[in-house]
Amino acid sequence: MSDEPSPITVPAGIPALEAATEAPHLSQPQVLIITGMSGAGRTRAAAVLEDLDWYVIDNLPAQMLTHLVGMLTSGPAGARAQRLAAVIDVRGREFFRDLAPVLAGLRESGVEYRILFLDASDEVLVRRFEQVRRPHPLQGRGRILDGIAEERAILSDLRERADTLIDTSELNVHDLAREVRAVVASGEQDALRISIVSFGFKYGIPLDADHVVDMRFLSNPYWITELRHLTGRDAPVRDYVLGLPGAITFIDRYVDTLEPVLAGYLNEEKRYVTIAVGCTGGKHRSVAVSEAIAARLRERGHLVAVSARDLGKE
Repeated sequence: MSDEPSPITVPAGIPALEAATEAPHLSQPQVLIITGMSGAGRTRAAAVLEDLDWYVIDNLPAQMLTHLVGMLTSGPAGARAQRLAAVIDVRGREFFRDLAPVLAGLRESGVEYRILFLDASDEVLVRRFEQVRRPHPLQGRGRILDGIAEERAILSDLRERADTLIDTSELNVHDLAREVRAVVASGEQDALRISIVSFGFKYGIPLDADHVVDMRFLSNPYWITELRHLTGRDAPVRDYVLGLPGAITFIDRYVDTLEPVLAGYLNEEKRYVTIAVGCTGGKHRSVAVSEAIAARLRERGHLVAVSARDLGKE
């Protein structure tokens, strides 16, 4: 082996940054462990977090948690999940007993996590299992109460160390969703996602429409030769439609009317709403009015996406 020094590959005066600079530290994701009594609402809690764009895995073997956190923090920046929720409970049988050492290992490696524990009274849990006509996962050949008692014993230590305990005995699904949202809230306000889609009545009303707006009370630009080949996204058609008597008045009043409706949707945990705006062919009036309604809703702070379903069908 040669004793000659390695050739200089960095020009004089330019520091070898790669050798001197530490690799960038990847920020750890938020990690939430969802556990608790069977029948207390773990599945519903997981669904709420999925709606909030958390990466959720149900019935995860405890040993896999360490590997999963590692995978989520080592990939490309754009692909890394920043919020991970794992449902880990007694359905994992023997795997569940490894949860305590796994959590200790995560803490030692610097991974911060929170534990959300869902509970309910024995009476409520029995009633819920009887309603769905399914056995308790630890019931075996015994009674539902036998399974509940065994589960409480297994979970007692985890319940004591939980960061948040939610008793769902008196909660409906909407109440539970609000409680879960409060647990993971980080300062951002709840947002309702509004989708506005223009369409032509002759092609049918969109199946997922929550509201249907009919713009056929406005004169049709189709009958104007200079406008027929254009769409509501073109300035001449947009100016024509919005300049028609009653157009702006309708748009302003409709948006005002929507405000209490949208607030009510949020209160009832409905996070998505589709507003369908129609005209005869879905090319001129509905397209122009859809864009105008969206602009006003955005001015009021709403998240709005606009699409034109039937453009190109004529």
